[in-house]
Amino acid sequence: MNHFILFAGIGGDLLETAKGTARTFGLDWPHFIAQVVSFGLVCLCLFLFAYKPILKMLAERRQQIADGLANAEKIKQELARTEALRQEVLDKANLQATKLIEEARAAAARVREQETQKAIAQAEQIIAKAREATATEHGRMLAELKQEVLSLVARTTAAVTGKVLTAEDQQRLAEETRRQLAA
Repeated sequence: MNHFILFAGIGGDLLETAKGTARTFGLDWPHFIAQVVSFGLVCLCLFLFAYKPILKMLAERRQQIADGLANAEKIKQELARTEALRQEVLDKANLQATKLIEEARAAAARVREQETQKAIAQAEQIIAKAREATATEHGRMLAELKQEVLSLVARTTAAVTGKVLTAEDQQRLAEETRRQLAA
């Protein structure tokens, strides 16, 4: 109980000190109360018209930041998925390109082989035609040569014997000469 008395004594001293300080500084209670009411009204207006909208804006901003972070994570995952898909498409394209190159090489080899075969066949045809032409020319030249030899034999025989050969004699000499040339 002594404590209460002690506190009451201290409280009275504090009150007296506060009154003395108020008189020293010239505290005017009606102005002080008006200022407290004005300060309260300003605080209320600030709370209603400034502090609440600012808090609301900060909450919206916090939500936008959270949404942005969530969207950034979604975009990051989508980017990774797209990159994997892109790599897969590139791998497929490279595989197809390699296959097409191999097919093109094989086709080129086939075409080269076909063209080589055609060229060989044409060369063989040209050689065969040349041989044919040579053989024909050789045969014609031999025939001309035989004719010339027969003519020379007949003239030589006529000159050596001194007589004019009849058609029958020329025929006989031609036959003998042909047999000797053929042998």
